[in-house]
Amino acid sequence: MWTNFFKLRLFCCLLAVLMVVVLVINVTQVEYLDHETVSATFIDSSGQFISSQVTGISRNPYCGYDQQTLSSQERMEEDSLLAALHRQVPDVGPVPFVKSTDPSSSYFVILNSAAFFQVGSQLEVLVHVQDFQRKPKKYGGDYLQARIHSPKLQAGAVGRVVDYQNGFYKVFFTLLWPGKVKVSIFLVHPSEGIRVLQRLQEDKPDRVYFKSLFRSGRISETTECNVCLPGNLPLCNFTDLYTGEPWFCFKPKKLPCSSRITHFKGGYLKGLLTAAESAFFQSGVNIKMPINSSGPDWVTVIPRRIKETNNLELSQGLGTFPSGYYYQDQWRPRKFKMRQFNDPDNITECLQRKVVHLFGDSTIRQWFEYLTTFVPDLVEFNLGSPKNVGPFLAVDQKHNILLKYRCHGPPIRFTTVFSSELHYVANELNGIVGGKNTVVAIAVWSHFSTFPLEVYIRRLRNIRRAVVRLLDRSPKTVVVIRTANAQELGPEVSLFNSDWYNFQLDTILRRMFSGVGVYLVDAWEMTLAHYLPHKLHPDEVIVKNQLDMFLSFVCPLET
Repeated sequence: MWTNFFKLRLFCCLLAVLMVVVLVINVTQVEYLDHETVSATFIDSSGQFISSQVTGISRNPYCGYDQQTLSSQERMEEDSLLAALHRQVPDVGPVPFVKSTDPSSSYFVILNSAAFFQVGSQLEVLVHVQDFQRKPKKYGGDYLQARIHSPKLQAGAVGRVVDYQNGFYKVFFTLLWPGKVKVSIFLVHPSEGIRVLQRLQEDKPDRVYFKSLFRSGRISETTECNVCLPGNLPLCNFTDLYTGEPWFCFKPKKLPCSSRITHFKGGYLKGLLTAAESAFFQSGVNIKMPINSSGPDWVTVIPRRIKETNNLELSQGLGTFPSGYYYQDQWRPRKFKMRQFNDPDNITECLQRKVVHLFGDSTIRQWFEYLTTFVPDLVEFNLGSPKNVGPFLAVDQKHNILLKYRCHGPPIRFTTVFSSELHYVANELNGIVGGKNTVVAIAVWSHFSTFPLEVYIRRLRNIRRAVVRLLDRSPKTVVVIRTANAQELGPEVSLFNSDWYNFQLDTILRRMFSGVGVYLVDAWEMTLAHYLPHKLHPDEVIVKNQLDMFLSFVCPLET
């Protein structure tokens, strides 16, 4: 008996030692993973997810963001996002203008040009880029946008672009409506221009600068402000105590930091490019220029059977691409049936007894403006706020509707914002009780385009934490995220608000809010797929479709 007991004790001791050894090995492997390598699943330039081993992630030292205290999970996520977006630009050394991408010399070919396609078929297009000497390029990195459209049907959808890094690109389209469907490919920026934009993003994040007015009695001073400031001059530290979001101003010479009155955009730095670099940013030459087809640029699509069409549109997974398409100027998401709110009474019925919070930049302020213009009973209450800045408030007392808009915290390029109104979205969300009659919509992207990506990731991380807490305490709260959108570009705008910058922000936003329990209004696809010219503030027909989608999340069709 004692012999058996001794053997049992010996076995237990050996088992305990083995478990300790295994634990030490696992901890060592995790620490090695955290510091050396990250298994990253990321999105390529086409929007596809690709798995890869990412080693030695390079972080931007701007403002000490490379020294942030992050959990291992947060660091893995950030490494994954940075790796996905930084790998896209080839480093080929200095390139003269004549050897850069020429959209007029480049061309595309429809590959699987069958006599007829069915709705739901895949269309493949090969793009071959050439330089201004009409010589084929041997590397990739150009930023292309692609769509299919039928002008008579007011139909359109975006395509997925795959860069083969050798001067060839493939574009994949899903044919989603019957009829004659035309292909359009645009060069937004050549790869040589993308390298310049990347350099500006990393080395010149202060190319948009901000200022604040300090006042006490008859004395007033204006100083420069930003996420961080160079030099050793005394600073006013306005870092948010709850989110830790950094913001600094140079300290006034005569006034205390507490005398700050307003925040406003100071301006844009000039002389950012050399003469050689400027050649890569020419309107009518290589900014958002069409690439022509070397053969037919259209196909004929025939209808599918009704049952197959219904399955095509409604049985899509979370990775659906494209997320939707236009038909007869109405956006049709592929994941669910979107309602049309064509009458003000429909909107009133949907929002009755609800409080709607709109947070973010001027692209979501458009929603406030549309609703208060279109719905007569929704009357704006004059808060005395600066025009186009806010905060704004509208009330429908009869139907118990409260609509609010507030801009996000700095950086924000508005003309003048009272410093007391500089509220961070995360803090505002923490103050909302939530519930089935609470609706939140957020759009934060445009004012971050000039900064290193780490700045935007940090902001979204704070907002996401607040959203998760809100949904945890009030699961029936409806939270909607409006994505970025394409806009008109010229030589100067490209350096500050290029679609390439905003595509990066849009990619990060989608990844970071995936699986959080929020709804997405895909403003990116809704602008790219439409026939109207791209604008920072899209035209009313696009805004109307965005709001139809937003309201469909708030008041879905009963099935």
